[in-house]
Amino acid sequence: MSAIEVKDFTVEEPPHPGPEPQVENTGSEEGPEIVKKYEGETPTVSHELANADHEEKGAAQEDHNQTEVKDLGWNEIPTDVPTPIVGGLPNEELWTLIRRFNKQMYHVKAMPEPPLDGLDLNIADEEEFSPDKLRSNIERLYMTVIVGMASFWKHIARLRSWRERKRTMTFAAVYFLAWAIDMLVPTIIGFVMLLIIYPPARTYCFPPAPIALIDSKTGGIQKPAAGVLGSDNSLTGAPEKHKGEAVEQEASNFVTSFTSIAISSAVGKHPQGDPDGAEGGSTAEEIVPDPTNIAMNAADAKQNSSGDQPNTVADKTKEPMSAAMWSKTRPAMHIIAGISDGWERFGNALSPTPPFPRIAPRLRLAGVFAPMFLISLFTSSYMFMKMNGLLAGVVLFADPWIQRAVSHLNKEFPHWKELLPLRNTLLKGVPTNAQLTVTLLRIGETNKAPLPPPPYSGPLPPQVPPKPADQNLDHLAAPDDEMVQATQLDDKATNTGADVAKAKKKHYLLATIKGVTKGGVESMLSTDRLKAAAGAEHAKNRLGVLKPATNPLAGPVTFPARYKGKKGHAYITATATSPALSWTTEKEDIDPVFSIAIADIQEIKKVGGLGWKTRWVVGWAMDREIADGLLITDKYGDKKLLTAIALREELFNRLVAIGAQMWEAW
Repeated sequence: MSAIEVKDFTVEEPPHPGPEPQVENTGSEEGPEIVKKYEGETPTVSHELANADHEEKGAAQEDHNQTEVKDLGWNEIPTDVPTPIVGGLPNEELWTLIRRFNKQMYHVKAMPEPPLDGLDLNIADEEEFSPDKLRSNIERLYMTVIVGMASFWKHIARLRSWRERKRTMTFAAVYFLAWAIDMLVPTIIGFVMLLIIYPPARTYCFPPAPIALIDSKTGGIQKPAAGVLGSDNSLTGAPEKHKGEAVEQEASNFVTSFTSIAISSAVGKHPQGDPDGAEGGSTAEEIVPDPTNIAMNAADAKQNSSGDQPNTVADKTKEPMSAAMWSKTRPAMHIIAGISDGWERFGNALSPTPPFPRIAPRLRLAGVFAPMFLISLFTSSYMFMKMNGLLAGVVLFADPWIQRAVSHLNKEFPHWKELLPLRNTLLKGVPTNAQLTVTLLRIGETNKAPLPPPPYSGPLPPQVPPKPADQNLDHLAAPDDEMVQATQLDDKATNTGADVAKAKKKHYLLATIKGVTKGGVESMLSTDRLKAAAGAEHAKNRLGVLKPATNPLAGPVTFPARYKGKKGHAYITATATSPALSWTTEKEDIDPVFSIAIADIQEIKKVGGLGWKTRWVVGWAMDREIADGLLITDKYGDKKLLTAIALREELFNRLVAIGAQMWEAW
């Protein structure tokens, strides 16, 4: 790949250069050799690993001309991108991490002090709430916890089914032998320690199989819900063009379905309310859009239609209940995010991803079980029950003494509660997927080779699996005819196009409304141009919000964007003496309109090109993607709003990864 030359824009008041980096050799088999440590700063583990000399190197870590930015294929098709981009990590897995990072990160602020766990990009306690962010967190919960628990249960179902006879007999023999000699607890603890320390034991004891192919009730094989086995890690088995897309689409539909059920409950949708003959035939029920898809005053509409006029004046419960529910949304969202963070940390501790250490986290986890293992060797079942009974009594009746102990700790050690989270103790230095992703992005920035964005999915993936679905599934011990029947393409999976055409044909009224709305949207956008010319700031920020049909060439250095309504380009000058973000008009290619030193950036926030209601209407009527923006704040409090940015997510990622700031997610 060729290197990219960048204009050397000058920045006013450049930050004072820090001291020279010192070499520190901390190499061991547990982690990479750290070759740079910036004295006078407090870099996180993520920053240190980004500057490390890794044993496994990909295209982004290879030596090249450090004075120029290397293009690793930002505008190329996936097959033309070097493999691997980062050593030890397949490109598909890297793109899955970046794609989910883009959905998770909305708003970051620089931290003045380093975090206790040694990794930045933790979620702030005062994290802002938004419905879109809540949706993102629920989708993340589905992809991590729900799918993981489903996979675990299907492994248990396979063991219970006795279909894999030799494996089940071995487990049963060991279990009942340990029970007979009163060594059941030490055996279970020792088995867990083995799975933690020695990863090959996991695949040997629990041979993998596509989740959608296993019946959770019988433990045998089943026809995937999607009618075709096109992915291994999704519950439906739906096809995917790139790894991880099927489960991401499942997560999106999971939230949408849950929302639809909630709205259906609000409007009182039930079969008893449907007139006779509503199903089938050419009736109004087939023409009028389903009201459960439109969330507006649903409960009041139900009361009106039933003859119960809502008395909003006398109703003293509506506002308090609404306020109480909305006040709990941020804590609820924080809890959901915390559960997902913990699940990801345990996953990354058990199966670390380069460049993070591979052995130390597993040893720490196994070390927790070591005392339990030793105690269980000398503890009978009677003693175990007696200790549990004593512990339950202490918790139930010793509250006054517990409160005194807590008060004493609060007085003597005010910050003791901050040491309780696992991320600051047992899982210290173990990243979430977002922290892993920002570390990988920093590796590319350190080597002047920014990581290329995930490939665009484009049209629907082919319905036929890209490889034989029954490959390497002999351990399931299923009859050949049963396996063929479960993995062959189902007829219903091939009729997707006909079903879509049939559904479109039924909604004449909806198509008419859409056409009228499209005309109104075009008029609104045309009016914005006149308002912007007259100086209206809101109109200027809406110019160019509709992305073109074909994506323009953008990145890794230049990103087409608007500033105050004017067309231009944002530049990241990483090769200059003082790296900076600059913006210039299309006509002024020499002097930038503004420049912000990367080191001065204190806050980066993603902003929408349109308000959420307008965005919904425009996106639905125009069938076009909305070009969004970034709000960037420097240490002096100056704010710069870039709108209609091509590759907004990639510009955000570069700004987050290129500097030495320690970020906190808001």
